[in-house]
Amino acid sequence: MRNESPSAEAGGWRRPEILLLLMAAAAPISFSVWMALLNNFSVERAAFTGAEIGILQSLREIPGFLSFAVVFLILIWREQTLAYLSLLVLGVGTAITGYFPSVVGLYLTTVLMSVGFHYYETVQVSVSLQWIDKDRTPEVLGRLIAVGSLASIVTFVLIWLAFDVAGLDFHWVYLLGGGLTAGIAAACWAAFPKFPEKVRQHRHMVLRRRYWLYYLLIFMSGARRQIFVVFAGFLMVEKFGYTVGEITLLFLLNSVINVIAAPRIGRLIGRFGERRALIFEYAGLIVVFAMYAFVSHPWIAAGLYVVDHLFFALAIALKTYFQKIADPADIASTAGVGYTINHISSVVIPVVFGLIWLVSPAAVFLAGAMMAVVSLLLSMNVPAAPEPGNEVLLGRRLSGAVPAHAAE
Repeated sequence: MRNESPSAEAGGWRRPEILLLLMAAAAPISFSVWMALLNNFSVERAAFTGAEIGILQSLREIPGFLSFAVVFLILIWREQTLAYLSLLVLGVGTAITGYFPSVVGLYLTTVLMSVGFHYYETVQVSVSLQWIDKDRTPEVLGRLIAVGSLASIVTFVLIWLAFDVAGLDFHWVYLLGGGLTAGIAAACWAAFPKFPEKVRQHRHMVLRRRYWLYYLLIFMSGARRQIFVVFAGFLMVEKFGYTVGEITLLFLLNSVINVIAAPRIGRLIGRFGERRALIFEYAGLIVVFAMYAFVSHPWIAAGLYVVDHLFFALAIALKTYFQKIADPADIASTAGVGYTINHISSVVIPVVFGLIWLVSPAAVFLAGAMMAVVSLLLSMNVPAAPEPGNEVLLGRRLSGAVPAHAAE
């Protein structure tokens, strides 16, 4: 049996932060391969249109919508083990994608990959907020984003070499990417001890009135994120004719910028606070989405894509806002519930907006700008110093008068 004593955290490389960094590198390898190849693979091998890509992306988000089930799975496995299993599923789902070049085949492999990805992301948020001290959380989360981006950089370089230099087919690249993720997960499982829970997590679903602003913010975040994830990349391929190599180089540029910027963004959030960070993010996204709607030059579109992606690092502020207002025992359950709320809109938007895309791509991005406006108004209600009992500026009656440590 592996050591579960607190001393396992004390020193050396077998400590929680190192494990978080390794897992943060493993997940983007598969997901970067999947994202970089998706639009070209779906168009060239499966004859996708905007309607099919919308359906696929909605199917991809269903496991995210079901992320609340994490709270039941931790009755069977501890969160650390569940993270390993999720990475293994992510790797296998990615590895077999290239062997199913059809509409139905791509739908099925996407759902399998997505189960691993979304459950890993849910557990990763939970254990990160539990294992990292509050005063270090923004900076460490920034490092995790940077490590993930560095892994993506290596992956994108290898994808570019595989297609433009070695001339490999899609199925080989999918197989290599998924295999690496699964291999890292298996190695971590074998090498690291089981780390103890600092606070025993609730093994049931938790919905608290005082988290209402957090729930609304993550709901809107999921809605606007889908506009970027589903349609910004598709715009590059369908409207501007970007190749696999060009899309991969664009992803590579995004990752390079994140390696440099994400830790600094984390430190800035720690310095200036979540309120200012969220206001800045959503104000910027209003401009970006409005410009997406009318862009006519491929280089301008690429620039918007880079800026849009950079704003994702500011999502650290949502996680640290919740960490500051939460009962520590709520973190695992709320991470799952939060991911489900985040994906309510994600299940519907790709299908609905995929149909709108057939009529007017500009309308899709203008709707994204309106979502950013709503998010901006909500972010203005975040206090400068959030804490239990001070979760919002306006609407405290909605939060109730129950202290953070008491049951509702």
